[in-house]
This record gives sequence, C-alpha cells and structure tokens, in this order.
Amino acid sequence: MSGMKIGIYGYGNLGRGVELGIRQNPDMELAGVFSRRDPSTVRTLTGAPVYAAREAEKYADQIDVMIICGGSAFDLPEMTPMLAGCFNVVDSFDTHARIPEHFARVDAAAAASGHTALISAGWDPGLFSLARLYMNIALPEGKDYTFWGRGVSQGHSDAIRRVPGVKDARQYTVPVEDALRRVREGENPELTTRQKHTRECYVVAEEGADRDLIAKQIREMPNYFADYDTTVTFISQEELDRDHKGLPHGGRVIRSGATGRDGEHRHVMEFSLKLDSNPEFTASVLIACARAVYRMSGRGNHGCKTLFDVAPADLSPLSPEEIRAHLL
Repeated sequence: MSGMKIGIYGYGNLGRGVELGIRQNPDMELAGVFSRRDPSTVRTLTGAPVYAAREAEKYADQIDVMIICGGSAFDLPEMTPMLAGCFNVVDSFDTHARIPEHFARVDAAAAASGHTALISAGWDPGLFSLARLYMNIALPEGKDYTFWGRGVSQGHSDAIRRVPGVKDARQYTVPVEDALRRVREGENPELTTRQKHTRECYVVAEEGADRDLIAKQIREMPNYFADYDTTVTFISQEELDRDHKGLPHGGRVIRSGATGRDGEHRHVMEFSLKLDSNPEFTASVLIACARAVYRMSGRGNHGCKTLFDVAPADLSPLSPEEIRAHLL
C-alpha cells in the first residue's frame, strides 16, 4: 500500500460513503472494513476486505487512521474512546449538547495511548462550526442562526430506530420559513428552538407494536425531539422504501451583525449547503479530517481535537505552494 492506510469501523450508509470517497483521494488507501456483522455476509462496494469489529485491535499496526461510522445516540460514545486506545481516529459525533462530555472521554483515551483523535467532524458539527467561528471573528457584534434542512437526519433517524417496536424510520428536519426570512432580512429575532425548525418522522412499526407509545417516546426524546414540534406518521416498509429512500440534507449558518460608529451599517453573512447525499458528503469531510489526524499524529500532537484545532492546510492533499497559488 502507498499513502495513508484508512480503516472503516461500521459499514452503513456513512461507511459506504467513506469507502467510495477514498477513491477520490490518491494519497490514501482503504485497508479494510470492520463490521459488527458476520464478515462473510458483508459485501463491500469496492471489494475491500471485511473483518470482525471485535478483532479490530489485531490490525492496529496496519491502519494509520480509523474512521468510525457509528451513530451518535448509542455507538460513538462507546466506540470512539475504545478505539482511540489503539488507533488514530475520526468520528462524526453530532449530539451538540454532549460534545464536551464526549471530548473529555476521547481525550483521556487518546492521550493515554499516544494517539490523535478528531471528533464531531462533518458539516454540523464540522464545517458549520468553522463558519460560525469565522463569522464571529468578522462580526463581533451580531447574532448567530443555524437552520437545517429540509433533509434527512441520519442521527435522528437512527435514534428513532432504537425505540422499541420500530422496524425502520426516516426523520426530516424542516426549517420554519418565516423565521428564516426574518433572519435573512437582518431583523435579529429572538427565536426558540421550536420556532426555528419542525421535525417530521416517518416510522415503520413492528407488527403488534404500540404505536401510541412509540410516538410518545419519540416526541419526548431529550436532545433529539423534545424541544421541537414533532409529527410522527406511521407508514409501511414499502412506502418508506418508495418515497423516502434518498438521503438529502443541507442547511445554512447565518450571522447578522453591525459595524460603524453606532452600528449603522448592517451585514448578513451566510454559508449554505444543499446535499444530494448527506452520508457521502459527511464522508468526504471525515476523509479530509483523517488526513489532518495522520499529519498531526506524525508531529506528536496527540489527544482529542476538533476542527477548531486543525490548520486548514492539514486537511488538503495540496502542497502549501499549490494552496497559495490557487486558493489564496
């Protein structure tokens, strides 16, 4: 193998996105996929080898960075600290309220083992986080707003699927258009979580399951649905497969601020994304972060990091000279 050797831990939509994305990065090669399923039953898109997740530690000397492709609700809080004891790692942990707790656990594991970990990579948290930081630097007097969707949230969909009695599910995050309009017009409104977004849940229930109880558990789920107006619609597996098979998403970060002697000049900054495939785009960000982790680890910069701690040039396959010539 030449270049960085990348492992994929978890082979769902995000894992498959990483697998395909690595082909666009000639400085990387896929060392293998680690699955909790029986490896003999898993067929990868590119023919990459599949190993049992429980045996990942045996391959520590063959992998430069492990990209962990689990869900934030239940998988990553356990997987990332565990794997940071053996590998340099990247994850996409996206439960915003629990990031400090997750960071502390991963940092302890990575620092003790002499590895580098980067958590909460992707687009939010991730690229949107950087946009918020840069916007705050440019407009120190102002207000931040983030709107997501309309699109499928993989993390929220996964959280619904973990509810007892749920066979399958898709969750759409939908911005409230009037709130978005007011922000773009520079009104700087005070908006609650509930006033900015609604959540639409399409759920396939197992036969005989208590649908009222399922809907109640979804609507009352902390960090996911409790703070939003949430609709739960029960449909068949056939309807879900036919009408909700795609994974689009996107959103925008907006900062409205003022400059001048008395704040007389108003400014609105906006960074937006429109994504055909949420997992494939997220995977592309994770891959770039794996490159940065590899480089940082090589310099002895160990412990847990976020995108705030990464020099932009470390994310790019281009040389410093190429970056200055073409992107500056």
